[in-house]
Amino acid sequence: MANMDINEFREFGKAAIDFVADYLENIRERDVLPSVEPGYLHDLLPKEIPEHGDHWKSIMEEFKRCILPGLTHWQSPNFHAFYPSQTSYSSIVAETIAAGLGVVGFSWICSPACTELEVIMMNWLGQLLDLPKCFLNCDEGNGGGVIQGSASESIFIAVLVAREQAVRRLKIAHPELTEADIRGRLVAYTSDQSNSAVEKSGILGAIKMRLLPADADCVLRGDTLIEAVEKDKANGLFPVVMIATLGTTGTCAYDNLEEIGPYCNANNIWLHIDAAYAGASFCLPEYAWIKKGLETADSLNFNLHKWLFVNFDCCAMWFKDADRITEAFSVDRIYLQHKYQGQSKAPDYRHWQIQLGRRFRSLKVWVTLKTMGAEKIRNLLRFHISLAQKFEAYVRSDSRFEVTSSTLALVCFRLKGDDSISKQLLDNITKRKKIFLIPAFFQGKYIIRFMIAGLDPQLKDIDYAWDEVKSQTDLLLGTDDNGNKVPCKSSTDRNVLQKEKPIVEISKSFNGLALSNEKIQ
Repeated sequence: MANMDINEFREFGKAAIDFVADYLENIRERDVLPSVEPGYLHDLLPKEIPEHGDHWKSIMEEFKRCILPGLTHWQSPNFHAFYPSQTSYSSIVAETIAAGLGVVGFSWICSPACTELEVIMMNWLGQLLDLPKCFLNCDEGNGGGVIQGSASESIFIAVLVAREQAVRRLKIAHPELTEADIRGRLVAYTSDQSNSAVEKSGILGAIKMRLLPADADCVLRGDTLIEAVEKDKANGLFPVVMIATLGTTGTCAYDNLEEIGPYCNANNIWLHIDAAYAGASFCLPEYAWIKKGLETADSLNFNLHKWLFVNFDCCAMWFKDADRITEAFSVDRIYLQHKYQGQSKAPDYRHWQIQLGRRFRSLKVWVTLKTMGAEKIRNLLRFHISLAQKFEAYVRSDSRFEVTSSTLALVCFRLKGDDSISKQLLDNITKRKKIFLIPAFFQGKYIIRFMIAGLDPQLKDIDYAWDEVKSQTDLLLGTDDNGNKVPCKSSTDRNVLQKEKPIVEISKSFNGLALSNEKIQ
């Protein structure tokens, strides 16, 4: 069979879009977790590449038979694990267009629209999130933004930039030391509640990463950082970078920037803010308190693919002084040069990242923001928060549970008593595959995280999730929340002793997305 021609491409593309539309429209009907064992796909697919190509229709059938059963359904409203990877129809379409264009935009000349749209989108996002103007590409400073692949990548870049800036500075301040001596004494800091990517960035960046203890509320405080830095300085080490977190992975706690920031600024410590999930809430005036002290940061990131409806991968990263990253990363070979380089409105983003090539990610940002608009985005975030508040209300209404923390669209809870009970509950829920939750630790206790996620979460999904949690708790404990004994039934019955609860209608449909400004009490 010859290579796919344009007509087959049209047919395959239309069939693929129809499949995705049907899949997303009916995703609630699927168990959120797959029922496969490790190695299942190795038994279904050939061990070697086929000698001759197959027709796209056969490939689609094989995809449905072999690949689809092994998927965890991240866009399901029954996915309540990790943080969300929420997409939108507009973002999916834009990603398709970008793939078709095949642009590789490492410099302005490679595709001027690719670069300039990114500059504009980073300013749009900065304005939407009400970031300090020092981070924007404007006439009031030297700031600027870039789209990276992930928060992990952004954090690693921040560590590398801070490291190289520090080495240059310290070589002048300490001429008696070799560069190797200086690099061996560098040290970085973060909270013990920060994402694993922060610790990994220290490994990859060959720099000691101190995991500082957060307080009882999982917040890193200024005095903890100051004590660690002063001790390291007294021992001849060079503190160079602090990675603070706004929205920790476990409980979505917020490090105290108002305490951390001024000290970092006064001591030449690069301050990077990882706001991968919670950064989206900056657009809500009622949550402006989360970003207090943000102006002290040297760089920050947040993931549009978590809570701003742009599909993975798409991470926004800003710098207060963009020159500092280009100074650290610039390698200017003759074949990469062009006569327009060096202009602030048309940066060569190859100097802002690890890799040379880059995808046309700004296209899906533009299409998504143009399709939705700021008002719909704010209303959707508020709606998701209200759904979490509804689940929290259910948990608090059951005396067997306690809510350990709740912020934005995340609720952390546990069964009262020994950790083993909550562990068993989560294990039972996971085995059934109806909803997907993950654990964390809070104040030394095992907790369960409930995250609002999926393409189109609705109130009925919260009722469904609570019914699942409650019915499995009834089975585990042998009594309901009123202390009444429950009959033993099969754990595969999702309607075990389901207690009818009134459904409060809080949303209205608008272009397939739920909107509400109401807070559920």
